[in-house]
Amino acid sequence: MKILFMHQNFPGQFKHLARHFAVDAENEVLFITRPKAVEIPGVTKHAYKLHRKPRRDIHHYVSHLESSVLYGQAAGRIMLSLKNKGYVPDVIVAHPGWGESLYTKDIYPDVPLLNYCEFYYLSSGSDVGFDPEIEVTVNDFCRIRTKNANNLLSLEACDAGLSPTKWQRDQFPREYAYKIALIHDGINTDIASPDPKAALQLPNGKTVTRKDEVVTYIARNLEPYRGFPVFMRAAEEICRRRPNCQIIIVGGDGVSYGRRPPKGQTYRSIALNEVTIDPERVHFLGWLAYERFLKVVQASSVHVYLTYPFVLSWSMLEMMSAEGLVIASATPPVTEIIEEGKNGLLFDFFDHKAIADRVDEVLDHKTQMAQIRKRARKTILERYELSACMKKQIELIQDLANGNRPSQEKPATPPA
Repeated sequence: MKILFMHQNFPGQFKHLARHFAVDAENEVLFITRPKAVEIPGVTKHAYKLHRKPRRDIHHYVSHLESSVLYGQAAGRIMLSLKNKGYVPDVIVAHPGWGESLYTKDIYPDVPLLNYCEFYYLSSGSDVGFDPEIEVTVNDFCRIRTKNANNLLSLEACDAGLSPTKWQRDQFPREYAYKIALIHDGINTDIASPDPKAALQLPNGKTVTRKDEVVTYIARNLEPYRGFPVFMRAAEEICRRRPNCQIIIVGGDGVSYGRRPPKGQTYRSIALNEVTIDPERVHFLGWLAYERFLKVVQASSVHVYLTYPFVLSWSMLEMMSAEGLVIASATPPVTEIIEEGKNGLLFDFFDHKAIADRVDEVLDHKTQMAQIRKRARKTILERYELSACMKKQIELIQDLANGNRPSQEKPATPPA
């Protein structure tokens, strides 16, 4: 099979799929992406560069669309070059979020296109307007509606889509629901597994294990979308209540989602000016290599996960897979996975004292929490285990390559 992947951040959500197809020498696996010094054996990368940056003076409603057009043109030029050399893939798998797949059907009209449908922007009932401290105006509503231009063009053009959680899939317009299969990326439960002997050395030289009081918080970046300001208020309370507790914070100081902080500041610097914590017991580890990240996961006594109603983090599921005790905000799509008192504990996103209360509950009753930990891993094994998710993804890709397409009569996945 000839399969072409597209994602601006190689390999993105397609790491396992690309590896799977590349193992078979009879497959030809190509990947269009931005320049990045990461390789997968058997995968041929074709890196693109944008012709120019989006203009600063363009109307801010359409800045995202212009960016998508630039990404689409850059990826399109590579596809045209490949096509002129005689290359025609059997199937194309793309993440349309940045625009790479925008002109795929204009270049390869007869090749099936599978899009990864990660998030559709809504002006209500989702991330926008969730935080009462952030004012939302009609101007924002108009900007958000326009921001979906790339999403809608990509959704109309693709032959099928897949989405990792039901809530994320349900954000997309109902008219296209039949196209989008509900299939998670998958969690490698052999790697994200419990290790009673796991030990983590902290920056101050102290080594901790799950037997200690270790509270963890993990995000790609420390920002409001992942509840970082709320967690820091909880960390202040946890420090006050539990003098032996170590708090480990993983994440960078950039912004992945939402608004940026005032110039010259980070959300971490803002939080540290607003709370009083014990710097000897609150450890900021920044971005970590995956091996060290796993040590944090396996050494965690209790893990705090917060998110706006938004894209779900892999880290929460990896923590559950390692029998971590997750206390999480009662927001979608978290509540799609965590059931209160069964495989984790929930709290109100904005209630930092409730977080401290739940941390107390876990650390004061470690023995009673053992069954919740086991059921957490069981949830991942039954619903999100990598090989099972991969099987569904591969079946969908092969189905498309064989000429089958989802329709209103035969949707990508049966109704729930």
